[in-house]
Amino acid sequence: MTPAPAPRSLMLWRGATRRCARCGSGKLFRRWFRMVPRCPRCGLRFEKEQGYWVGAIAMNTIIVGGAFVIIFVIAIVATAPDIPVGPILAVVVPLMILGPLVAYPFSRTLWVAVDLGFLERLGIRWGEGRS
Repeated sequence: MTPAPAPRSLMLWRGATRRCARCGSGKLFRRWFRMVPRCPRCGLRFEKEQGYWVGAIAMNTIIVGGAFVIIFVIAIVATAPDIPVGPILAVVVPLMILGPLVAYPFSRTLWVAVDLGFLERLGIRWGEGRS
């Protein structure tokens, strides 16, 4: 039995905290980069089809790109008019290299939440059962 649909804001919060968007269960990752195929509590299947995780890659790009822009703008505003380009780049370049690795599991569960929220809005239930 699957739980009743959660509000989309709750789904997004669950996704942002690496939990199942449908039931809120944790333990979705065996390791940092290895996600379980189904939710251990509600049985939600995470990968619907080949190429499904392209949306998670987009989420990862948005998260890391947004962090880059925020840090870059704050650094420029804080140091204007004499902007120290070298030190700013010394901070943001490692962010752009390590950021996708840190954001990886969050982007996957967030993508599941976004997708599930859109589909349930349309009345479509997916990923049910334990096969």
